[in-house]
Amino acid sequence: MFDRPTKLFIVLGGFFVCNALIAEFLGVKIFALETTLGLAPLDWNLFGQSGSLSFTAGVLLWPVVFIMTDIINEYYGRRGVKLLSYLTVGLILYAFGFAYLSIGLAPADWWVGIQSGQGVPDMQAAFSAIFGQGMWIIVGSVVAFLIGQIVDVIVFHRIRRLTGGHYIWARATGSTLISQFIDSFVVLYVAFVLGPQQWPMELFLAVGTVNYVYKFIVAIALTPLIYLGRALIDRYLGDELSKTIRERAAAAEGLAC
Repeated sequence: MFDRPTKLFIVLGGFFVCNALIAEFLGVKIFALETTLGLAPLDWNLFGQSGSLSFTAGVLLWPVVFIMTDIINEYYGRRGVKLLSYLTVGLILYAFGFAYLSIGLAPADWWVGIQSGQGVPDMQAAFSAIFGQGMWIIVGSVVAFLIGQIVDVIVFHRIRRLTGGHYIWARATGSTLISQFIDSFVVLYVAFVLGPQQWPMELFLAVGTVNYVYKFIVAIALTPLIYLGRALIDRYLGDELSKTIRERAAAAEGLAC
């Protein structure tokens, strides 16, 4: 049987990987935030560009992924986060590999038009559009995720060192805000500036800024979840065991808990 810290790592890791994978596949949908909330469109104007608040559906889950990063970092340190980050990247590529393989399979004739009554005349085309995300988008997302995770870990422990292990909100929220700033711009730069669409720099900066402001607000709003997560974990492990594994994670970074 696994001990409680090991079980906890498996549960946190599974939730972390699951959220990242879902976010990748949901990212193909673009939603209008104002319409979703029943608000009038906000006509923002930045860097000579204008538009409304439209985001990929993946932004619903990425803040949760970064919060999970901070919780795992708190209890299992840099090694735990890196292990899960590399595993997640591998599984994302694995999932997209099979998605592309399934797109290449010859569709059954009866299946192609099976949803025509629901407004989908060609299921093969719909399936390809949903699961066949552009290669540049996949690469941009994976690169941004890895860089964001590495930055998150580094900033988390530096803030922890500066605060002497106090102020959980400072190291958790601070590291998330910085890592998501980098994530927001890297994914757009790789996918749409370096990629075939060749966005102008003004559009890149405008869209990146709008995306980051949204993530900034969500990250601040979700800060209480860090405390809730820690409280639940401490209750599950017990105060003594919880303190022991947090001290072990801190010691591995040369820090005081």
